[in-house]
Amino acid sequence: MNLSQLANNRILDQPVYIPGKPIEEVAAQFGLVLKDVVKLASNENPWGASPHAIEKAKQALLHVHLYPDGSGMGLIEKLASKFSFTPEQFILGNGSNEIIELLGHVFISPEDEIIYGQHAFAVYRLVTLLMGGIGISVKMPNLKHDLDLIRKAITPKTKIIFLPSPNNPTGTANTKEEIISFVENLPSHVILCLDEAYVEYLEDPPDLRSFIEAGKKIICLRTFSKIHGLAGLRIGYGYGSSEMISLLQKARQPFNANSIAQAAAIGALEDESWVRQCRRRNFEGLKQMEAGFNELGLQFIQSAGNFILLDVGNGQSVFEALQKEGIISRPMPSDLSKYIRISIGTEMENEKALSALSTIMPRFKAS
Repeated sequence: MNLSQLANNRILDQPVYIPGKPIEEVAAQFGLVLKDVVKLASNENPWGASPHAIEKAKQALLHVHLYPDGSGMGLIEKLASKFSFTPEQFILGNGSNEIIELLGHVFISPEDEIIYGQHAFAVYRLVTLLMGGIGISVKMPNLKHDLDLIRKAITPKTKIIFLPSPNNPTGTANTKEEIISFVENLPSHVILCLDEAYVEYLEDPPDLRSFIEAGKKIICLRTFSKIHGLAGLRIGYGYGSSEMISLLQKARQPFNANSIAQAAAIGALEDESWVRQCRRRNFEGLKQMEAGFNELGLQFIQSAGNFILLDVGNGQSVFEALQKEGIISRPMPSDLSKYIRISIGTEMENEKALSALSTIMPRFKAS
């Protein structure tokens, strides 16, 4: 009997999540100088973390021989103050990704229906299938979540709706009014997971705290990996009712948020000016890339995040050609195969990406 015969049947057909390629791998593969390779593949903050957050992380290094605060109380109290909630309404994760998995462990039973968008974050589907749930993929006209279609997909068997806004990988976002209207009509047997990984890039995001206080079954997820620039430390959080959080805590592994990550996250929350500065720079970068794409005659999806979905005709081929030019982008799955996703970089990185596209795209248009 081989190992596959001993494995949980649900795992056998699961695809492995493939992250964006690292700079070192691309440089070695194509014989490029490391410093000349630009990674615009993983929606990272090109300006990095707040200097205050980095200093907090350095201080935490002095105590790495000790286990981290298992409750994360220092960070959670900062979050509670920021949101005017109680500490019992927050949970920390090894990235907000972990909390998606916790939702699966706690709430998804075999045959439960889980709703997510056709072009939403792949992990929603992976967790659903791993837990034995039934994934209900809802079409996304114009690559945006259609909340009316999602509402129509709800049945008595629906357990969770995953709604990311802004959405990765399309960059589209639902308006505050659309989301609030959707929540007002949310059936009592359904949990809404509002994934707010990119919410800090919005000027006027929705605020669901009053609905949480009123008893709606909502959990909101946020991360320090994007605008806060702490992707390498893997730290995120969720907030909801104390009842919701207490259930998720039962499935959380001990010491899941390391001490350096907790310290850096506290520093990030204490430096709101850095967030505002990065939001402004990202907006300028979006405009720079949009102008460049227009000049090249390339179609793109208007983005509310820190990345753009770009129509290049043959995404995989252009992705490979860009790598040879020292630009790492992100190819898309088969249902979005004509696109690549490009993260917003510094002004110089954006210029280099646009220059590489101007070099290679005539070749693809001619073929």
